[in-house]
Amino acid sequence: MGEFDPRASFGRSPVARLATVTPDGVPHLVPVVFAVDADIAYTAVDAKPKTTQKLRRLANIENNPQASLLVDHYSDDWTQLWWVRADGVATIHHDGEQMQAGYRLLRAKYPQYQSVPLDGPVIAVAVRRWSSWHA
Repeated sequence: MGEFDPRASFGRSPVARLATVTPDGVPHLVPVVFAVDADIAYTAVDAKPKTTQKLRRLANIENNPQASLLVDHYSDDWTQLWWVRADGVATIHHDGEQMQAGYRLLRAKYPQYQSVPLDGPVIAVAVRRWSSWHA
């Protein structure tokens, strides 16, 4: 695999798990698509079908902005295993520069956004700590 670069591996990953905490202190995890610029990770509420527009992740961040994003790689060859976690403070953007930056980065990373509209808020996680492990 060559030398392991945690941040590059994180940024190349197609999906992450976004972890937030409910007001009752219960962890809440959801898979998200994301893009990274320096120490800010962006994900957005897009037009893919959802059971509700009142997403738990948004309510959780409004209540407690601490959030983590986790990406990992599994292989039957356990010498290829790795994970990277980004812990930080999340903010929700309904307009403005952060929202536009998130949309731009997500459209650049995911060709699907040429046909799936980005029409909801952007979550920006200001990463305070990067953690990783590899075999």
